[in-house]
Amino acid sequence: MKILGLDSSGLVAGVAVVEDGILLAEYTTDYKKTHSQTLLPMLEELTRMIELDLNTVDAIAIAAGPGSFTGLRIGSATAKGLGLALNKPLVEVPTLEGLAWNLWGTARLACPLMDARRNQVYTAAYEFMPQGEVFKLQTVMPQAPMDIVELLEKLNEIGREVIFLGDGVPVYLDLIREHAKVPYSLAPASCNRQRAACIAALGAVYFAEGRIVGAGEHKPEYLRKSQAEQDAK
Repeated sequence: MKILGLDSSGLVAGVAVVEDGILLAEYTTDYKKTHSQTLLPMLEELTRMIELDLNTVDAIAIAAGPGSFTGLRIGSATAKGLGLALNKPLVEVPTLEGLAWNLWGTARLACPLMDARRNQVYTAAYEFMPQGEVFKLQTVMPQAPMDIVELLEKLNEIGREVIFLGDGVPVYLDLIREHAKVPYSLAPASCNRQRAACIAALGAVYFAEGRIVGAGEHKPEYLRKSQAEQDAK
């Protein structure tokens, strides 16, 4: 099984290929360029480096949201275009599940935080449950836009040790330190942002479960209206 993973849901842009449990290649950047400038050139370089014929992939896994409206649209258009051109299905991986996959196997709650501005985050909470030789990702708190203080109150009620990760952590770290009553830690640089490798790896799990859509059916999951749509009310 060979899965191409794409993620442009936030500040990070990434492409990766996973085949039969092995990460063949990954290209990630977190720099001040628009994903329309980076995503396709990264894909081109990755395919060149590993001599990949895109016709040989089984599916295209895409970070399906939530996240940046522009970033999600760029990733969605890229995945849909590839899927239609190659006649390959898409695997829609919720962005926050992909983020949590960075912490595979942890006994703590994985709590991704994506900055949604105005003291809001896109967030969720997950745990990893052993299932044979692997761990299965289970949702403790479903993904939603939420006030950061409200989130911390909910985590205090759950009462379990937490690992925070995502671009919302440095933005709201002072509030985390002020309001978190449960033990917590912060994921390190190697695993605290979106990774296309996680999208591809989790996409392989979902592909094996039959969780695929046709390229023409895919739509990003924004979770809320854009700021412009909210201001227009």
